[in-house]
Amino acid sequence: MQLYRDLDSLSTEIRSGALTIGNFDGVHLGHAKIAQQVRKRADEVHGPAVVFTFDPHPVRLLRPELAPPPLTWTRRKVELLGQLGIDAVIAYPTTPELLQLTPDEFFQQIIVQKMAAKAMVEGPNFNFGKDRAGNVKTLETLCQKNGMLLDIVEPLTRPGETEYVSSSRIRKLIAQGNVQLASEMLTQPYRIRGMVTHGAGRGAQLGFATANLEAIDTLVPEIGVYAGMSYRGENVFAAAINIGPNPTFGEKARKIEVHLIDFQGSLYGEPLEVSFLARLREVTTFPDVEALKQQLDKDIQTTNQIFQSYQSKTSR
Repeated sequence: MQLYRDLDSLSTEIRSGALTIGNFDGVHLGHAKIAQQVRKRADEVHGPAVVFTFDPHPVRLLRPELAPPPLTWTRRKVELLGQLGIDAVIAYPTTPELLQLTPDEFFQQIIVQKMAAKAMVEGPNFNFGKDRAGNVKTLETLCQKNGMLLDIVEPLTRPGETEYVSSSRIRKLIAQGNVQLASEMLTQPYRIRGMVTHGAGRGAQLGFATANLEAIDTLVPEIGVYAGMSYRGENVFAAAINIGPNPTFGEKARKIEVHLIDFQGSLYGEPLEVSFLARLREVTTFPDVEALKQQLDKDIQTTNQIFQSYQSKTSR
């Protein structure tokens, strides 16, 4: 799997294949459906399967006040797309000059000249070019003129549902704390990353050492206590995650504290990635420290059960 951040350093192996253009935020099941078709077309034209995305999202330049918090960072997006059979991701720098290209200019300069694409795959709501003036009809005309295959992949709905799987829907679920349903729509459980910093050290005093996570650059779930997992090299640990204040001790600031179950060692100053499996409960004020410790014991037991169940399902 290769990541490119410009079009001048492209190797010949990345040209003349099947291409899809989009944000792919979160890399959900609808994206997986598109990636599957890109992989199929790439094999048919004997070329690579390539995703072209933008970094940052164009809306962050055009209307930054309307830009939603992202669900994935670029390296994570590349990893997830690689698991779906994509050969390369181009995270192209979004510039004012790029955004001024008309649909025809974008198609000719990027897709034809730089990528030499033989096939394209998009969803029905695809727009491109200045002011998003190009749509799938525009794309169909341009592909026909250039002898290029084009597939339009319909959005995905889950069994028994009418609403499409989408990044905006998943973003709303995560903001509400419904990480379980959100993760069912993603190709992998929802994950955040941050740097471990020094906290108050109260967790260690209670017998539940926690990593205080800061500098998070993606959407943080709703305040609550969650079951999840975290990663240290090749090892995966069950993780009990607290998002919010610590009202039992009179603390009002929102923090993200992660207790890696059965982990021994220090994490201070290191990056840490955490995935969410389920929301356990709301943040609660306890009458005393002993009641808090009893609840933390229950949270850890429940987290372990959920983690073991997930590991069992994914190892089959």
